[in-house]
Amino acid sequence: MTAERLIAASLVVSALASLALVVVFFVGGHPQIEGILLALALGGLGAGIVIWSIRLLNAPIQVEERHPLASPEQTRNDAASTVDMRSITRRTLLVRLLLGAVGALAAALAIPALALGPGPGRELFQTPWRAGSRIVGDDGLPIRPDDLAIGSVRTVFPEDAIGSPEAVTLLIKVRPSELRLDAQRMSWAPEGCVGYSKICTHAGCPVGLYRAEEHALLCPCHQSTFDVLRGAVPTFGPAARPLPQLPIDVDADGFLVARGDFPEPVGPSFWNLTHTETDG
Repeated sequence: MTAERLIAASLVVSALASLALVVVFFVGGHPQIEGILLALALGGLGAGIVIWSIRLLNAPIQVEERHPLASPEQTRNDAASTVDMRSITRRTLLVRLLLGAVGALAAALAIPALALGPGPGRELFQTPWRAGSRIVGDDGLPIRPDDLAIGSVRTVFPEDAIGSPEAVTLLIKVRPSELRLDAQRMSWAPEGCVGYSKICTHAGCPVGLYRAEEHALLCPCHQSTFDVLRGAVPTFGPAARPLPQLPIDVDADGFLVARGDFPEPVGPSFWNLTHTETDG
């Protein structure tokens, strides 16, 4: 097989493997097949370039005495008549195949960027809590203020999103006279029933311990402690933000409901969390 055909075959294999890699990715992906196709794409391109450089670019150095630069007309005519036009055509074809193989490989190498998926948008700032969502326990039963004893705590969810990791909330009942909240947030705690996100604002661990005598919520992962009476502000540990408070109300049937979603993003801080996003 001639050098030109070897190069052409290598570049065709590389281009086809790159295109197949793109197709496999978009139809669902298969790591093993993608790895084999990537190896063929890179190997074919590399083999074509190596053969090209060795077989077609082998120009030995020759030294000859200087002679007049202008060739005789007969010499020029003889040179023109001996040019192999097929060689020029093959070289043009090889150049085009090389460009095609490189372009296909570039498309295949863009797959890691595509695999990153879409940006989160506003999803990190929202939970399933909505205005009018009834507050229910793990059993799915709605809760009235009288169902809670002073000092008690329950893990609750929206009635249509039981078990949601973003919406999980701690519902605590304290004496209303003990709360130290501003007027707006005070109205979010009917009959002393106050709700805070259960997701720690430090590393996202569940805030699972409540010290009723101290009115303190404790995250067992890194010991962040939050003051229930003062809006769950951190009083100890690495957490820098208060636990977001859930706006709560009582509906016409006497059940606890949400007035809306948490006013701040739940969970640990992240790159897109700014004061502007949490103001209102």
